[in-house]
Amino acid sequence: MQRLSGFSVSRARDVKNALLFNSFHTQHAFSTAAAESTQESSVGRKFASYTLFKGKAALQAYPILPKFCTTSSGYSRMEKNGVVMLVFWPAIGTRKYDWEKKQYFALSPTEVGSLVSLGPSDSCEFFHDPSMKSSAEGQIKKSLTIAPANGQSGYYANLSVMNNLTKTNERLSVAVTKAEFAVLRTACSYALPHIMGWDQVIGQEKQTQPKPGVDRPHPEFEWSR
Repeated sequence: MQRLSGFSVSRARDVKNALLFNSFHTQHAFSTAAAESTQESSVGRKFASYTLFKGKAALQAYPILPKFCTTSSGYSRMEKNGVVMLVFWPAIGTRKYDWEKKQYFALSPTEVGSLVSLGPSDSCEFFHDPSMKSSAEGQIKKSLTIAPANGQSGYYANLSVMNNLTKTNERLSVAVTKAEFAVLRTACSYALPHIMGWDQVIGQEKQTQPKPGVDRPHPEFEWSR
């Protein structure tokens, strides 16, 4: 089992309402170092996610791009890595979920790499402390385990959140089929260079590089040899 540690950052809805509600609320930016979200303008922005609704809980995944800042010399550099955000929320009835009790887990690029490299019998576990290296360290601990299901029929995504401030310990589990995991793995592999900001760097270089000239000899060159 792979183990990585890092920083992380009620109204009941049925499946249809949960999808509609969430489509208008995924414009929040989340940091792997803080649990709070920052509302951003939705003008001109596009949002897409992959959501799994299961009997005990639901799981949603979507990418958050990195943040760039402009230096005094006029260059842009990456200020904050992007993440693949996982959102869990519990079921409270048949096809009904409690969105207000959602829990977030932000996968860093390295953690995304661990997820996409999982084999059929492999598992991985990640630990996050939003307040690591501060006076509040250890108050909130998050653990995400992705382990194969019996008979290699898929995986289980298990999230545990221990909050010493509220004296609670929440556990959420979502069964992920082989097909669903294939979609999640492919989407995360595609998102990886984007959350690292490499797509913007490479795209910028392609735009600034001069196009090579095409050397076209005179038609008579064929007969002059």
